[in-house]
Amino acid sequence: MRKLGIAGCLVALAGLLFAGAAAASDIHRQSFPSRALGQDMPFLVYVPDGYAESGQNYPVLYLLHGYGDNERAWVEKGSIQAKADKLIASGAIPPALIVMPGCARCWWADGAREKAETAFWGELVPKVTSLYRTIESRDGRVIAGLSAGGFGAVRFAMKYPDRVAAMAAFSPAIYAETPPPISAARVSFIGQDGQFSQAAWTAENYPQHIDRYFARGPRVPMYLVSGDNDRFGITFETALLFKRVFDKQPDFVELRVVDGGHSWAVWSNAVDDAMTYLFRYTAKPQIAARPPRGGLAQNTLTAAPPSP
Repeated sequence: MRKLGIAGCLVALAGLLFAGAAAASDIHRQSFPSRALGQDMPFLVYVPDGYAESGQNYPVLYLLHGYGDNERAWVEKGSIQAKADKLIASGAIPPALIVMPGCARCWWADGAREKAETAFWGELVPKVTSLYRTIESRDGRVIAGLSAGGFGAVRFAMKYPDRVAAMAAFSPAIYAETPPPISAARVSFIGQDGQFSQAAWTAENYPQHIDRYFARGPRVPMYLVSGDNDRFGITFETALLFKRVFDKQPDFVELRVVDGGHSWAVWSNAVDDAMTYLFRYTAKPQIAARPPRGGLAQNTLTAAPPSP
Protein backbone atom coordinates (compact mmCIF):
# COMPACT_ATOMS: atom_id res chain seq x y z
CA MET A 1 0.00 0.00 0.00
CA ARG A 2 1.27 3.46 -0.89
CA LYS A 3 1.89 5.67 2.13
CA LEU A 4 1.00 9.35 2.17
CA GLY A 5 3.63 11.81 3.28
CA ILE A 6 2.91 14.76 5.55
CA ALA A 7 2.20 16.99 2.55
CA GLY A 8 -0.22 14.45 1.12
CA CYS A 9 -2.04 14.14 4.40
CA LEU A 10 -2.38 17.92 4.63
CA VAL A 11 -3.77 18.09 1.10
CA ALA A 12 -6.28 15.33 1.87
CA LEU A 13 -7.30 17.01 5.11
CA ALA A 14 -7.75 20.33 3.34
CA GLY A 15 -9.94 18.64 0.76
CA LEU A 16 -12.14 17.15 3.43
CA LEU A 17 -12.46 20.48 5.21
CA PHE A 18 -13.32 22.24 1.95
CA ALA A 19 -15.95 19.65 1.13
CA GLY A 20 -17.50 20.08 4.57
CA ALA A 21 -17.53 23.87 4.19
CA ALA A 22 -19.08 23.65 0.74
CA ALA A 23 -21.95 21.56 2.10
CA ALA A 24 -22.69 23.78 5.11
CA SER A 25 -26.23 24.56 4.00
CA ASP A 26 -29.05 23.41 6.25
CA ILE A 27 -32.67 22.26 6.04
CA HIS A 28 -34.92 23.80 8.67
CA ARG A 29 -38.18 22.14 9.66
CA GLN A 30 -40.97 24.59 10.44
CA SER A 31 -44.72 24.49 10.98
CA PHE A 32 -47.59 26.80 11.85
CA PRO A 33 -51.30 26.35 12.64
CA SER A 34 -53.19 27.30 9.47
CA ARG A 35 -56.67 28.74 9.96
CA ALA A 36 -57.25 28.55 6.20
CA LEU A 37 -56.54 24.80 6.12
CA GLY A 38 -57.90 23.96 9.56
CA GLN A 39 -54.68 22.12 10.39
CA ASP A 40 -50.95 22.67 10.74
CA MET A 41 -48.96 23.49 7.61
CA PRO A 42 -45.43 22.06 7.82
CA PHE A 43 -42.70 23.45 5.60
CA LEU A 44 -38.99 22.95 5.05
CA VAL A 45 -36.55 25.75 4.35
CA TYR A 46 -33.24 25.35 2.56
CA VAL A 47 -30.86 27.81 4.20
CA PRO A 48 -27.64 28.47 2.26
CA ASP A 49 -24.16 28.46 3.70
CA GLY A 50 -23.26 31.79 5.30
CA TYR A 51 -26.83 32.92 5.95
CA ALA A 52 -26.54 33.19 9.75
CA GLU A 53 -23.58 35.57 9.75
CA SER A 54 -24.20 37.51 6.53
CA GLY A 55 -26.74 40.04 7.79
CA GLN A 56 -28.20 40.03 4.27
CA ASN A 57 -31.72 39.67 2.92
CA TYR A 58 -32.18 36.78 0.47
CA PRO A 59 -34.39 35.95 -2.52
CA VAL A 60 -36.80 33.08 -1.95
CA LEU A 61 -37.90 30.20 -4.16
CA TYR A 62 -41.24 28.71 -3.14
CA LEU A 63 -41.10 25.12 -4.38
CA LEU A 64 -44.38 23.18 -4.47
CA HIS A 65 -44.78 19.40 -4.50
CA GLY A 66 -47.43 17.36 -6.31
CA TYR A 67 -50.75 15.93 -5.14
CA GLY A 68 -50.40 13.33 -2.38
CA ASP A 69 -46.84 14.28 -1.50
CA ASN A 70 -45.46 16.34 1.37
CA GLU A 71 -42.92 19.01 2.31
CA ARG A 72 -40.07 16.47 2.24
CA ALA A 73 -40.57 15.47 -1.40
CA TRP A 74 -38.13 17.87 -3.04
CA VAL A 75 -35.44 17.06 -0.45
CA GLU A 76 -35.85 13.28 -0.40
CA LYS A 77 -36.80 12.64 -4.04
CA GLY A 78 -35.48 15.71 -5.84
CA SER A 79 -32.09 16.10 -4.07
CA ILE A 80 -32.75 19.82 -3.89
CA GLN A 81 -30.20 20.53 -1.14
CA ALA A 82 -27.26 19.07 -3.06
CA LYS A 83 -28.40 20.70 -6.28
CA ALA A 84 -28.78 24.14 -4.72
CA ASP A 85 -25.41 23.78 -2.96
CA LYS A 86 -23.73 23.03 -6.29
CA LEU A 87 -25.42 25.84 -8.20
CA ILE A 88 -24.60 28.40 -5.51
CA ALA A 89 -20.99 27.21 -5.21
CA SER A 90 -20.51 27.52 -8.99
CA GLY A 91 -22.07 30.97 -9.13
CA ALA A 92 -24.93 29.79 -11.37
CA ILE A 93 -27.47 31.13 -8.86
CA PRO A 94 -27.11 33.52 -5.93
CA PRO A 95 -27.40 32.29 -2.36
CA ALA A 96 -31.13 31.92 -1.73
CA LEU A 97 -33.72 30.46 0.57
CA ILE A 98 -35.93 27.65 -0.75
CA VAL A 99 -39.29 27.17 0.98
CA MET A 100 -41.08 23.83 0.50
CA PRO A 101 -44.58 23.77 2.02
CA GLY A 102 -46.42 20.53 2.69
CA CYS A 103 -50.06 20.15 1.76
CA ALA A 104 -50.91 16.70 0.44
CA ARG A 105 -54.23 17.55 -1.24
CA CYS A 106 -53.50 21.15 -2.21
CA TRP A 107 -53.83 22.53 -5.72
CA TRP A 108 -53.05 25.99 -4.30
CA ALA A 109 -56.52 27.35 -4.95
CA ASP A 110 -59.37 28.14 -2.57
CA GLY A 111 -61.67 25.20 -3.18
CA ALA A 112 -64.35 23.22 -1.44
CA ARG A 113 -61.85 21.06 0.46
CA GLU A 114 -59.28 23.62 1.57
CA LYS A 115 -58.36 27.31 1.20
CA ALA A 116 -54.84 26.67 -0.04
CA GLU A 117 -54.44 29.96 -1.91
CA THR A 118 -55.30 31.88 1.25
CA ALA A 119 -52.96 29.65 3.25
CA PHE A 120 -50.10 30.38 0.85
CA TRP A 121 -50.37 34.15 0.49
CA GLY A 122 -52.09 35.02 3.75
CA GLU A 123 -50.20 32.69 6.09
CA LEU A 124 -47.14 30.96 4.64
CA VAL A 125 -45.48 33.95 2.98
CA PRO A 126 -45.94 36.19 6.05
CA LYS A 127 -44.66 33.39 8.29
CA VAL A 128 -41.50 33.01 6.21
CA THR A 129 -41.11 36.81 6.29
CA SER A 130 -41.28 36.77 10.09
CA LEU A 131 -38.72 33.98 10.50
CA TYR A 132 -36.12 34.74 7.84
CA ARG A 133 -34.38 37.69 6.24
CA THR A 134 -36.00 37.77 2.82
CA ILE A 135 -36.39 40.32 0.06
CA GLU A 136 -40.05 41.30 0.32
CA SER A 137 -40.39 43.02 -3.05
CA ARG A 138 -41.38 41.23 -6.27
CA ASP A 139 -37.77 40.63 -7.30
CA GLY A 140 -37.24 38.62 -4.13
CA ARG A 141 -39.80 35.91 -4.88
CA VAL A 142 -39.94 33.13 -7.49
CA ILE A 143 -42.28 30.13 -7.58
CA ALA A 144 -42.00 26.63 -9.02
CA GLY A 145 -43.98 23.44 -8.70
CA LEU A 146 -44.60 20.00 -10.15
CA SER A 147 -47.90 18.49 -11.33
CA ALA A 148 -50.60 19.91 -9.00
CA GLY A 149 -47.91 22.22 -7.65
CA GLY A 150 -47.23 23.26 -11.24
CA PHE A 151 -50.92 24.07 -11.58
CA GLY A 152 -50.54 26.32 -8.54
CA ALA A 153 -47.34 27.94 -9.79
CA VAL A 154 -48.88 28.79 -13.18
CA ARG A 155 -52.05 30.31 -11.72
CA PHE A 156 -50.09 32.28 -9.09
CA ALA A 157 -47.87 33.75 -11.82
CA MET A 158 -50.89 34.81 -13.87
CA LYS A 159 -53.10 35.93 -10.99
CA TYR A 160 -50.37 37.74 -9.02
CA PRO A 161 -47.76 38.92 -11.54
CA ASP A 162 -46.96 41.85 -9.27
CA ARG A 163 -45.77 39.41 -6.58
CA VAL A 164 -43.82 36.86 -8.65
CA ALA A 165 -40.54 37.63 -10.44
CA ALA A 166 -40.42 34.35 -12.40
CA MET A 167 -42.09 30.93 -12.47
CA ALA A 168 -41.20 27.35 -13.36
CA ALA A 169 -43.68 24.52 -13.87
CA PHE A 170 -42.70 20.84 -14.08
CA SER A 171 -45.33 18.65 -15.79
CA PRO A 172 -48.04 21.09 -14.70
CA ALA A 173 -51.53 19.60 -14.40
CA ILE A 174 -53.12 22.49 -16.30
CA TYR A 175 -55.70 20.75 -18.48
CA ALA A 176 -57.12 23.59 -20.58
CA GLU A 177 -60.51 21.90 -20.94
CA THR A 178 -61.10 19.12 -18.43
CA PRO A 179 -58.90 16.76 -16.38
CA PRO A 180 -58.67 13.13 -17.55
CA PRO A 181 -60.40 10.46 -15.47
CA ILE A 182 -57.09 9.39 -13.90
CA SER A 183 -56.25 12.90 -12.64
CA ALA A 184 -56.49 13.69 -8.93
CA ALA A 185 -58.21 16.91 -9.97
CA ARG A 186 -61.35 14.81 -10.31
CA VAL A 187 -61.53 14.37 -6.54
CA SER A 188 -60.26 17.83 -5.67
CA PHE A 189 -62.45 20.22 -7.64
CA ILE A 190 -65.90 19.23 -6.48
CA GLY A 191 -69.37 20.67 -6.27
CA GLN A 192 -71.95 20.61 -3.50
CA ASP A 193 -72.81 17.02 -4.39
CA GLY A 194 -69.25 15.92 -3.68
CA GLN A 195 -68.62 15.04 -7.33
CA PHE A 196 -66.17 16.55 -9.80
CA SER A 197 -67.34 20.00 -10.90
CA GLN A 198 -66.33 21.27 -14.33
CA ALA A 199 -67.38 24.76 -13.24
CA ALA A 200 -65.07 24.64 -10.21
CA TRP A 201 -62.16 23.48 -12.37
CA THR A 202 -62.74 26.13 -15.03
CA ALA A 203 -63.01 28.90 -12.43
CA GLU A 204 -59.57 28.16 -10.98
CA ASN A 205 -57.52 27.03 -13.98
CA TYR A 206 -55.14 29.34 -15.83
CA PRO A 207 -57.38 30.10 -18.87
CA GLN A 208 -59.61 32.00 -16.43
CA HIS A 209 -56.70 34.34 -15.64
CA ILE A 210 -54.66 34.56 -18.83
CA ASP A 211 -56.50 37.42 -20.58
CA ARG A 212 -56.35 39.63 -17.50
CA TYR A 213 -52.69 38.70 -17.04
CA PHE A 214 -51.80 39.89 -20.53
CA ALA A 215 -53.97 42.99 -20.20
CA ARG A 216 -52.40 44.40 -17.05
CA GLY A 217 -48.79 43.19 -16.71
CA PRO A 218 -46.08 42.98 -15.56
CA ARG A 219 -44.86 39.96 -17.49
CA VAL A 220 -43.64 36.93 -15.53
CA PRO A 221 -40.83 34.91 -17.18
CA MET A 222 -41.90 31.27 -17.38
CA TYR A 223 -39.93 28.05 -17.61
CA LEU A 224 -42.03 25.04 -18.65
CA VAL A 225 -40.95 21.39 -18.84
CA SER A 226 -42.68 18.07 -19.44
CA GLY A 227 -41.72 14.51 -20.20
CA ASP A 228 -42.53 13.36 -23.73
CA ASN A 229 -44.35 10.26 -22.46
CA ASP A 230 -46.51 11.78 -19.71
CA ARG A 231 -49.43 9.40 -19.16
CA PHE A 232 -51.70 12.25 -18.07
CA GLY A 233 -51.38 13.98 -21.44
CA ILE A 234 -49.53 16.87 -19.86
CA THR A 235 -46.98 17.09 -22.67
CA PHE A 236 -49.65 18.52 -24.96
CA GLU A 237 -51.09 20.76 -22.22
CA THR A 238 -47.65 22.22 -21.45
CA ALA A 239 -46.98 22.88 -25.13
CA LEU A 240 -50.39 24.56 -25.45
CA LEU A 241 -49.63 26.87 -22.53
CA PHE A 242 -46.24 27.66 -24.05
CA LYS A 243 -47.87 28.63 -27.36
CA ARG A 244 -50.38 30.91 -25.68
CA VAL A 245 -47.69 32.63 -23.64
CA PHE A 246 -45.13 32.74 -26.46
CA ASP A 247 -47.57 34.65 -28.68
CA LYS A 248 -47.58 37.53 -26.15
CA GLN A 249 -44.16 37.36 -24.47
CA PRO A 250 -41.79 35.40 -26.73
CA ASP A 251 -38.68 36.64 -24.93
CA PHE A 252 -39.92 35.55 -21.51
CA VAL A 253 -40.98 31.93 -21.84
CA GLU A 254 -39.04 28.72 -22.43
CA LEU A 255 -40.21 25.15 -23.08
CA ARG A 256 -38.38 21.87 -22.56
CA VAL A 257 -39.83 18.53 -23.67
CA VAL A 258 -37.53 15.85 -22.32
CA ASP A 259 -37.35 12.08 -22.40
CA GLY A 260 -39.53 10.61 -19.65
CA GLY A 261 -42.97 10.39 -18.11
CA HIS A 262 -44.74 11.91 -15.12
CA SER A 263 -41.90 11.12 -12.75
CA TRP A 264 -39.14 12.36 -10.51
CA ALA A 265 -36.61 11.39 -13.16
CA VAL A 266 -37.95 14.31 -15.21
CA TRP A 267 -38.41 16.78 -12.36
CA SER A 268 -35.13 16.16 -10.56
CA ASN A 269 -33.14 16.40 -13.78
CA ALA A 270 -34.89 19.62 -14.81
CA VAL A 271 -34.71 21.56 -11.58
CA ASP A 272 -31.06 22.66 -11.99
CA ASP A 273 -31.77 24.39 -15.29
CA ALA A 274 -35.04 25.76 -13.94
CA MET A 275 -33.38 27.35 -10.89
CA THR A 276 -30.71 28.88 -13.10
CA TYR A 277 -33.48 30.41 -15.21
CA LEU A 278 -35.55 31.64 -12.26
CA PHE A 279 -32.76 33.37 -10.41
CA ARG A 280 -31.81 35.40 -13.47
CA TYR A 281 -34.80 37.55 -12.51
CA THR A 282 -34.23 38.00 -8.78
CA ALA A 283 -32.20 40.47 -6.79
CA LYS A 284 -29.04 39.16 -5.19
CA PRO A 285 -28.63 39.04 -1.42
CA GLN A 286 -28.05 42.52 -0.05
CA ILE A 287 -27.40 44.10 3.31
CA ALA A 288 -30.66 44.98 5.03
CA ALA A 289 -31.66 48.64 4.87
CA ARG A 290 -32.37 48.58 8.62
CA PRO A 291 -31.07 46.47 11.51
CA PRO A 292 -32.87 43.10 11.75
CA ARG A 293 -36.08 43.13 13.80
CA GLY A 294 -34.65 40.45 16.05
CA GLY A 295 -33.81 36.81 15.41
CA LEU A 296 -34.21 35.72 11.82
CA ALA A 297 -36.75 38.36 10.83
CA GLN A 298 -36.08 40.35 7.68
CA ASN A 299 -36.48 43.79 6.17
CA THR A 300 -37.50 45.28 2.84
CA LEU A 301 -34.96 46.06 0.13
CA THR A 302 -35.60 48.80 -2.37
CA ALA A 303 -32.97 47.84 -4.95
CA ALA A 304 -34.30 45.72 -7.81
CA PRO A 305 -33.23 44.65 -11.29
CA PRO A 306 -35.35 45.76 -14.25
CA SER A 307 -38.67 43.87 -14.54
CA PRO A 308 -39.59 42.11 -17.77
